[in-house]
Amino acid sequence: MRLMPLVSTALLFSISGPLFAQEWVEFASREDRFTCLFPTQPKVTKTTYLSQHEANLPARVYTAMQGKSTFKMTVVDYNQARPILAEKSKSCPAGAETCLGGPGDEGHWKSDIRGAIDWETWQLLKRDAKVTLFTWAAMDLVEGRTLQLTNNADQSRTFIGLFLHQNKLFISEGTVPKGYPEPGLFQQSLGWLDENGISLRYRETYSNFYPPPPRVDRSRQAGQGRIDAPGAVVSPGR
Repeated sequence: MRLMPLVSTALLFSISGPLFAQEWVEFASREDRFTCLFPTQPKVTKTTYLSQHEANLPARVYTAMQGKSTFKMTVVDYNQARPILAEKSKSCPAGAETCLGGPGDEGHWKSDIRGAIDWETWQLLKRDAKVTLFTWAAMDLVEGRTLQLTNNADQSRTFIGLFLHQNKLFISEGTVPKGYPEPGLFQQSLGWLDENGISLRYRETYSNFYPPPPRVDRSRQAGQGRIDAPGAVVSPGR
């Protein structure tokens, strides 16, 4: 890949085996505005991600290991596509429409954002793996896609979620060895934070290409079991 409903606590401890031998970490990233469960505190690394229109976008990768299983969340900041591609378009040859874009879409930054999930899907399909599932999905009402891949070399399985929220591409990958249960705890735990680090839930399905729908008022209704970022405080009317 080119860079690139919570499960209850009772259920967590009812499952036997090394994958669920300890309590997982409820992790919140205020920088990238998401929450997720990891088996241990994830290691955070900075990298870049090459987009379809060849913008080197800033990204962060959150990784945790447990035994032979790997849990990874990659967050790509497509908010930077516009300034990067607009600047790049200034050096395009005259008449090179595929490079120039158009007024208000310099360097095709709009297409780059709109095609983010499809572009990443294409990178995933290039792997030496068999696709066993590919569906539309929604996580806390933010729409996206899910894929399941079986590695042709060792038969390990990777469960993938792709979501575009506030112009950031979220790529969750839970990879487990052959014969292990699917990483449902990790896969289903993705949640969102608002600009103040407060757990965010919409009242209707969110699509990145349309005005965001109304949010649940957290001062009146709980946050669907999600956590807030450290230090965040829910204020009236939020």
